[in-house]
Amino acid sequence: MKIAMIGHKRIPSREGGVEIVVEELASRLVQMGHSVTVYNRKGRNVADKNADLEAHKLKKYKGIRIVHVPTPDNKALNAIVYSFIATIMAVFGNYDVIHYHAEGPCLMLIIPHILGIRTIATIHGLDWQRAKWGGFATKILKLGEKIAAKYADEVIVLSRNVQQYFKDTYNRETIYIPNGVTRTEFRDPDIIANKFGLEKDKYILYLGRIVPEKGITYLMEAFSRIDTDMKLVIAGGRSHTGDYENEVKRLAKKDKRIVLTGFVQGHLFSELYSNTYLYVLPSDIEGMPISLLEAMSFGRRCLVSDIPENKEACKEYAMYFEKSNVDDLEKKLRAAISDPELFYTDYEIMNYCYNRFNWNEVTSASVILYIDAIINVERIDKV
Repeated sequence: MKIAMIGHKRIPSREGGVEIVVEELASRLVQMGHSVTVYNRKGRNVADKNADLEAHKLKKYKGIRIVHVPTPDNKALNAIVYSFIATIMAVFGNYDVIHYHAEGPCLMLIIPHILGIRTIATIHGLDWQRAKWGGFATKILKLGEKIAAKYADEVIVLSRNVQQYFKDTYNRETIYIPNGVTRTEFRDPDIIANKFGLEKDKYILYLGRIVPEKGITYLMEAFSRIDTDMKLVIAGGRSHTGDYENEVKRLAKKDKRIVLTGFVQGHLFSELYSNTYLYVLPSDIEGMPISLLEAMSFGRRCLVSDIPENKEACKEYAMYFEKSNVDDLEKKLRAAISDPELFYTDYEIMNYCYNRFNWNEVTSASVILYIDAIINVERIDKV
C-alpha cells in the first residue's frame, strides 16, 4: 500500500509521543514492503533547538519518504496551517490511505473524505484538555475530534478511557491499539556521571515534556519535603510553554538536589533510564504515556498518578498516588525510597511490559485497518 502520515511535528524526533509513534509505525510499515510518506513540519524544534538544521535536510529516513511542510511558529495556528498544507499536498499523492495523528490535524481529514480517499485517525489523547491551549485552540481541537469521529473510516484510540469517551460523546465505535516499546539498551553511568554527577540508584527520574499537564511541579514540591541524599532529575524539553519552564527552573534553584538536563536522546536517554532508582510520572492528563512504557521496558520501579491511562498501562506493576495531591505524592515517594521491596522485580516489570506493548503487533493491527478501509470504500463504490 501507499500510505501518508500527517499530524506529527517531525521525524526523527523525541519531541513527544506522537513523533515516536509515527516513526515506529512508519519504519515497520516500510519493512513490511509498504510505501510510507510522512509530512514533517518545517518549523523550529521547541524542545531541541540543535536538531532543527539536520532534520530539515532529510528527504528519507529508514526508508520513509519525508516531505517538509512550511509551518508557522505560532502555537495557535501551527497545527491548522500545517495540516491544511500537508493535506493539499497529500490528496495529489495518489495514496491508498492518509493516516492522521492527533486531534488538531484531524480538522483537515474532511478534505480527503470528500474526495473519496480512505482516512484513518489516531487520537493520541484528548488534547483540548491540556492547559497550554487557549479558547480558540481548544475549539479547533474539539472540532478536529468531532470531524475524526464523524468522517474517518477508522478511529484508533490508545486507551480504554478515550474509547469510552468517543462512545459516550459521539456514539462512535473505535479501535483500541495501545502503543509499543522497543528493546532496551542498558548503559552504565558515563555521560550522566561526568556531566551531572549522577550515580546508579541514587536519583529519581522524570523524563518527558516540560508542560503543565505533566505535574512536574507537584513532584518537585513533594521531593523538596523529603530528607534524602538522592537527587531528582527532570529531563526533557519544553513545548510552547515558556512560563511553565521558568517556574520549573525557579523551583530547581531552591533545591540543589534537583538536576535539570534539558532535552535528552541517544546514549544520555538510555543512561538515565538504565540507572534510575525510581521513575515518577505525576501527570494530570495522558493519552498513552510512552515515557512510562519506556521506563517499564527498562524494568524500572514506577510511581505514577492514578489517572485511568496510567493505571491501564501499569496495572499492578507500579505504585500510585492521588492525582494532583502533593501530600499523597510525598507520602508515596517516601515509601518508595525507603522500601524497594514494595515493587515487582525488574525482570517481572520488563516481562510484563514486553508481553503487553509490542510495536510489531501495533503495526499489524494498523495494516488490517488500512485494508478494511480500502475494502469498505471499494464496496461502497460498487454499490
